Amino acid sequence: MNSKNTLVLGASDNPERYSYLAINKLKLYGHPIVAIGNKISRVNDIDIITGTPMFKNVNTVTLYLNPANQIQYYNYIISLIPQRIIFNPGTENPELASLAKANGIECIEACTLVLLSTNLY
Repeated sequence: MNSKNTLVLGASDNPERYSYLAINKLKLYGHPIVAIGNKISRVNDIDIITGTPMFKNVNTVTLYLNPANQIQYYNYIISLIPQRIIFNPGTENPELASLAKANGIECIEACTLVLLSTNLY
């Protein structure tokens, strides 16, 4: 399996949130994870940080923010030069997708949890 450095944007320490489940499943499948949320926290041994730190070699940004909350991250996401952005259900955003595609970034409307479970991640 190819591990893919993944940024979980919109991460939460709430076990009922899909981003929480995604962090755990990404780790289980061996993908290196960085997580950004609206408060500093932890999910198991993964730190959730705030802000917009510059990470290197981000393969995938998986979104758990609604489109209105994504706007402040547009330039940040593009600056990371990920290979792809996964728009999880409820995060679909034609404006960000258009910007990403114009910068050579693949955009996928899918569920990270399903992609992992079906070996399509």
